Amino acid sequence: MNTVDKVDSVFLFILTVSVILLVIITFLMVLFVIKYDRKKNLQPKNIESNTVLEIIWVLVPTILVLFMFYYGWTGFKSIRGVPKDAMVVKVTARMWSWLFEYENGKKSKALNVPVGRPVKLALLSQDVIHSFYLPAFRVKEDAVPRLKTYLWFKPEEVGSYDIFCAEYCGTGHSSMLSKLIVMPEDDFRKWYEGEAVSEERVEVEKMPHGLRLIEEEGCTVCHTTDGSLLVGPTFKGMFGMKQKVMANGAEREIIIDEEYISRSIKEPNADVAKGFEPIMPEIELTEEQIKDIIEYLKTLK
Repeated sequence: MNTVDKVDSVFLFILTVSVILLVIITFLMVLFVIKYDRKKNLQPKNIESNTVLEIIWVLVPTILVLFMFYYGWTGFKSIRGVPKDAMVVKVTARMWSWLFEYENGKKSKALNVPVGRPVKLALLSQDVIHSFYLPAFRVKEDAVPRLKTYLWFKPEEVGSYDIFCAEYCGTGHSSMLSKLIVMPEDDFRKWYEGEAVSEERVEVEKMPHGLRLIEEEGCTVCHTTDGSLLVGPTFKGMFGMKQKVMANGAEREIIIDEEYISRSIKEPNADVAKGFEPIMPEIELTEEQIKDIIEYLKTLK
């Protein structure tokens, strides 16, 4: 049984019990209002307590709640118990995008998986608390800085499904979206091993390496390359320009050169451009990757 069946069975059980109780209680309330209307009983009688009834209305709700707990607990154990043959995908959450990394080192901005095979997602956060939410599979788990969390699911139908962030994480929270792409095993194997050639892949391979890096690392969620502003300054025309920055509460003017860009990647909140919030997370890049990014930024005149 997969996560969908477990969650749905518990939900339907609780919903069914709730509807039955709602109907019974509402019926009795209406009946008693009519039957025991005060105008028909001007001299109320003293009603003694009924021990049997008191025991019944304590035991019945207790038994129902225990059944709900049992179904919920067995479902919880199933959801937390990852199948041994599950494919592991590392999921990195950062403001405001998702990055998926496979066991062979392949990275993608969409989660591609084969149909009929359980998938374990190992969640990590680079900055603040995010929450990976896959509603079609009834799973949601927080991605917390310096804490390893996980979830699993088993896709049984080919298709495309929405991925959301369900924890408010800043101004770009609503745009922290991605897709789960479930494909046949053969198609996934070709994609995983790099054999599939799609228009999207051709376009990616045509990109300058620096542009590809800032796309993969989620930089374009906060910075544009066309001059428009988001939560961070635009990359267009930035190299070589003068910029006022705030450092430890003091304002100073710098020239955006290779040294400043390199430092901003390694220590993003050391010298923050004036007028912008210090919310950029640290990004682990090699010196060669930083150099490629700088060379690309030089071309954005």
